Amino acid sequence: MPRYESEFPPFFVTVDLVILTIRDGELCVLLVERGGEPFQGRLALPGGFVHIDEDLRDAAYRELKEEAGIGKRHVVLEQLGTYGAPHRDPRDRVVTVAWLALGSDLPEPRAGTDAAAAEWLPVDRALSRRTRLAFDHRQILVDGVERARAKLEYTGYAAALIPQPFTIGELHAVYESVWGQDLDRANFQRKVVGLPGFLKDTGQSREGGKGRPARLFTADHTAALAPPFMRS
Repeated sequence: MPRYESEFPPFFVTVDLVILTIRDGELCVLLVERGGEPFQGRLALPGGFVHIDEDLRDAAYRELKEEAGIGKRHVVLEQLGTYGAPHRDPRDRVVTVAWLALGSDLPEPRAGTDAAAAEWLPVDRALSRRTRLAFDHRQILVDGVERARAKLEYTGYAAALIPQPFTIGELHAVYESVWGQDLDRANFQRKVVGLPGFLKDTGQSREGGKGRPARLFTADHTAALAPPFMRS
């Protein structure tokens, strides 16, 4: 097959992953320590180059498996955005397609082939001035966290961040962790229970703690919340 000639130079395509979960009551992101240049030793989002015969979503799932040991069934995955500033990668002209992945009880991280280490880091620490992320990954992380927070307003994405079945108290903790806000418990329960199509009562309860047993619910992360459950 003849080689296609163009006046425009070729460029590379990568995928980067904002993987969020809740650990010890905090919203956390998976970061890897880069094992080589550029930005050797600096923290970065997991990701890598797209293979020439590979679909973008397939590349994202492959990197999830290689970099984090996370399979398709463990997360909700959606495309976050495309980042293509001319000098975002000092090696060459590189455009990245970023993905947002949400999951609960995700495994302890393991370093991929080109990473020296991997860790779950609270989002607040990852975005602090003391943490210097490689490339433009700080902006990608900011966008990913805001997307996750917005998704909880108008979809059932909170269900992706909590093992099912769950209590209203456990769901309340998810919203507080993701939004970074204190939410009145009684008002929260009234709102979420009243959202059509969001929660399904299992008819079961969980013993433990003070007071009467807590009712157990399941939820569908694909549910559309109407009216939206807005942040204050």
